[in-house]
Amino acid sequence: MGAYILRRLLLMIPTLLGILFVSFVVIQFAPGGPVERIIAQLTGNDISATSRVSGGGSDIILPGTGPGGALDPVASKYRGAQGLDPEFIKQLEAQFGFDKPAYERFGLMLWNFVRFDFGKSYFRDAKVIDLVKEKMPVSISLGIWMTLLAYLISIPLGITKAVRDGSRFDVWSSTVVIVGYAVPGFLFAILLIVLFAGGSFYSIFPLRGLTSDNFALLPWWQKIIDYAWHMTLPIVSMALGAFATMTLLTKNSFLDEIRKQYVVTARMKGLSERRVLYGHIFRNAMLIIIAGFPGAFIHAFFTGSLLIETIFSLDGLGLLGFESVLNRDYPVVFATLYIFSLVGLVVNLISDLAYTWVDPRIDFETREA
Repeated sequence: MGAYILRRLLLMIPTLLGILFVSFVVIQFAPGGPVERIIAQLTGNDISATSRVSGGGSDIILPGTGPGGALDPVASKYRGAQGLDPEFIKQLEAQFGFDKPAYERFGLMLWNFVRFDFGKSYFRDAKVIDLVKEKMPVSISLGIWMTLLAYLISIPLGITKAVRDGSRFDVWSSTVVIVGYAVPGFLFAILLIVLFAGGSFYSIFPLRGLTSDNFALLPWWQKIIDYAWHMTLPIVSMALGAFATMTLLTKNSFLDEIRKQYVVTARMKGLSERRVLYGHIFRNAMLIIIAGFPGAFIHAFFTGSLLIETIFSLDGLGLLGFESVLNRDYPVVFATLYIFSLVGLVVNLISDLAYTWVDPRIDFETREA
């Protein structure tokens, strides 16, 4: 097992390298970079997705062109830069690191990322690592509690539905689960706000923030209550879709195992239903549930929390990464991408190790040999 873990850890290096390389190449061709944004702010023009122009010949003499109407090579590189001092534009490029060749910038980024040095944000007066540390508690809270809540409810419910397959309980609970799956999480979040957060009915839960303004002054037990009070509506909103998916997955997995021959044999030996269910079926049926854990956690940790963070004014990593992409804040974009990818790879490794804990018969080293 030690050799397998070492191989997986070493495999993370080229995987991360490939993700960063592809993303870096895409960014090079994306219009509307940080230099264009500064130029647009200086000239009073709104920056658009097509702010970068391709240059080329033109018979029209623009401000900032050279003798004979030839476009200045620096000014022609950015729309709206005509008339601006080319030296000023060069200073902007040097400020954002665009005065260096692309391969040199990529190599420097990799070297810094190895040391977890993500630089400074282009448009926020803060280091990227400080921004990530500031937003991380929100994303961790949403991801962990949503995943735990979904699993703690879905697994017992799915097992019960499998054991009582076809009963009235199975029918009406399936209806509730399917309806819950069909309702988008953000729509359910809005419904909860209207009902319980000062909308048209009750004002029980807060509408924004992870904690209250006086959180630091509260005793420890009130801090726990305050934290849970703020997290209730966001977690319930996020858990709805995951809860429905995991319940049906658990039920189908247990139904598939219940029909197998080893279960019939165990029953013929006189074992109780509880012993058959949790001593034989549970271990095999849970393999597929464990396999889905990394995807569920990563989805909740990053992607799934974006809309919820926006609706409940929770400033987490998902919202930070999204705003950074819109603002072309490349250090933050690449830092969040690097962290997301690294966490995803580590969680997948933990999931594989959990396979061996649930079913010792699985040996990844033997399979790879």
